[in-house]
Amino acid sequence: MARVVVIGAGISGLTAAALLQNAKHHVVVLDKGRGVGGRLATRRINTPHGATAIVDHGAQFFTVRSPELTNMVQSWIEAKVVRQWCLGFGDGSQVNTQENNSGRVDSPVDGHPRYVVNGGMTNLAKHVALNQGSPLDVRTSTLVFEVRPGTTSAWTVVIDDGSTIDCDAVITTCPLPQSYSLTVTAGAELPTDLLMADYDRTIGLLAVLDTPPPIPAPGGLQNPDDTFSWIGDNSAKGVSSVPAVTFHANPQWSTDHWDDSPEHGRSALLEAARPYLGDSTVIVAEYKKWRFATPRSVWPEPYFVSPASPGTLVFAGDAFSGPRVEGAVLSGLAAANYVHETLATN
Repeated sequence: MARVVVIGAGISGLTAAALLQNAKHHVVVLDKGRGVGGRLATRRINTPHGATAIVDHGAQFFTVRSPELTNMVQSWIEAKVVRQWCLGFGDGSQVNTQENNSGRVDSPVDGHPRYVVNGGMTNLAKHVALNQGSPLDVRTSTLVFEVRPGTTSAWTVVIDDGSTIDCDAVITTCPLPQSYSLTVTAGAELPTDLLMADYDRTIGLLAVLDTPPPIPAPGGLQNPDDTFSWIGDNSAKGVSSVPAVTFHANPQWSTDHWDDSPEHGRSALLEAARPYLGDSTVIVAEYKKWRFATPRSVWPEPYFVSPASPGTLVFAGDAFSGPRVEGAVLSGLAAANYVHETLATN
């Protein structure tokens, strides 16, 4: 039984860890956050009236085009973890009649099902971490300080509290700048395109309302104006029983306003959001920032192994197979398969 450390408890890292654990390896997943999910992020927001809104503030939905994810999604549907939300956000020239919280509605079609997670996107990460009744060893609120060559093992992973974990392989799935900073002492060398990889930023506004907003069915708008890249009605998605809308500013707006104070940025987004709120009143508004939201370029292979590093040190995540949930899953699967095959032959 080989020992593997996976850095990052997003969907890519959890997928990789589940595959390796099911292949009888000893796997530990480390993440600096308080919970699993990474950009599969869902927030519960309490209102002054005692109600609680459930708001997806990272990834809003996911699509499926690969046979690998198709099989996984079918199992998630059967487990009542995910469901189809809609067939797109087109211009309305084609429609699909479906059910939502308000009854039967017509929604635009572009041909690709969008899937959402019951109770919020984070629940998918939690489901994968449960690993069909064999829970992964996930250690959150655990900040990795460095990865270095080990003395009695291939690698030693150093935690910021000084504790260490010895292992035979490491898969790091956090954003590339963070992954590289952790592995400099491991002797990792990355191609220039990976070393210089940058990410678009996203600033978000989570608005809890007193009444449902006038956002057309199915409840999502992509790139509706010069400020927003996404507007999503969490109630129309079936995630929240309390009206709540997620606003994502586009990369240009987010970059231009990144250094604004939270108060100024929140006010600016509230003003930009008004045309989409109708007569609704904002009860609570929270301001969120994602520094590494979307990779600007994608490496052509699903993972990367540094040839200068002794042992098995693998870089994976959505910068390798595409900046979507599907890309992250496929990268995690490919990285885990590589590690399993490599360890089996050593």
